[in-house]
Amino acid sequence: MTDPVVAARDLSYAYPDGTAAVENLDVAIGAGERVAILGPNGAGKSTLLLLLGGLLDPDEGTVRFFGEDQPADDVRERIGVLTQDPGEYLFNPTVREDVEYGPSQFDLPKETVDERVSALADRFGLTHLLDRPPFRLSGGEQRRAALASVLSFDPEVLLLDEPLSNVDGANRAELLDLLDDLVDDGVTLVVSTPDADLVPAVADRVILMDREGAIAADGQTREVLTDVDALRRVGLSVPTVVDLFDRLGVDDPPITIAEAVDELDDR
Repeated sequence: MTDPVVAARDLSYAYPDGTAAVENLDVAIGAGERVAILGPNGAGKSTLLLLLGGLLDPDEGTVRFFGEDQPADDVRERIGVLTQDPGEYLFNPTVREDVEYGPSQFDLPKETVDERVSALADRFGLTHLLDRPPFRLSGGEQRRAALASVLSFDPEVLLLDEPLSNVDGANRAELLDLLDDLVDDGVTLVVSTPDADLVPAVADRVILMDREGAIAADGQTREVLTDVDALRRVGLSVPTVVDLFDRLGVDDPPITIAEAVDELDDR
C-alpha cells in the first residue's frame, strides 16, 4: 500500500440509542486506491464512511489524515464526501450556485471559481442545467450535480455513499465512466455499497463488513468476491456471475461479465 491518506485505528462509534455502528476497526486507505466498503444494510458502512471523511467524530479511536494528527476541518478542502441524498448538496436556487458554493468558501478568486464551474459543468453534462433549480433535475442529473459540487474544491480523496442507488441504467453507466476518469486523474476513491455486482466496476480492494459493524474481510476484489461462504455469512448476495460459475463447480470463477465471456470462449 502507498502512504495512507486516511488511517483509522481502534475506531468505534455508537448510535444515540447505544447500538454499536462500528467497533474497534482498523482501516487504512492508500493514496490512489479504489476501495469498496461492502456489506448488508445495517452493517455500519455509511457510518464508517462519515468517520473516515471527518464528518463524524468517533466515540473511541483516532483518524489520521495524510499521515498527520490534525482536525478534519484542516483538510476539508482535500477530502470530499458525498452521502446518499444529493439533496444535502443541492440547496441553492440554481445548479450553478451549488457547484460554485464549495470553492467560494475557500476564498478562491472569482475567476478561478468560474473556471472550475465551467469545467465541471462540461465534464458532467450540466452546462445546459446551470441556471435550473436543482429540484427540477432528474435523479441522475441530481447525482451528477451533487458530485460536481463535491469536486468543485478539487479534493484528493473522494468518499461516496451508495452513489448509484436509484440511478437508472444510462445514468449508471455515465457515472461509472466519470468515476473511472477521476481515478485516472489520481483521485483516491472509496465507495460504500451493499451491491456486490457493482464492486468490480469501482474497486480493486474490498473491505467486507458484517452486521455487527466489524470487518469480516479486507483484500483484493477478486479474493473477496469469490469467497462465497464469507459473503453469505455476512448476509450478502453473491455476485451473479460468481454464483453461476460456483454452481457449475468452477474453482476460480470470473467476477465480471467480460471475464465470464472469456472463460466460456476458452472452454
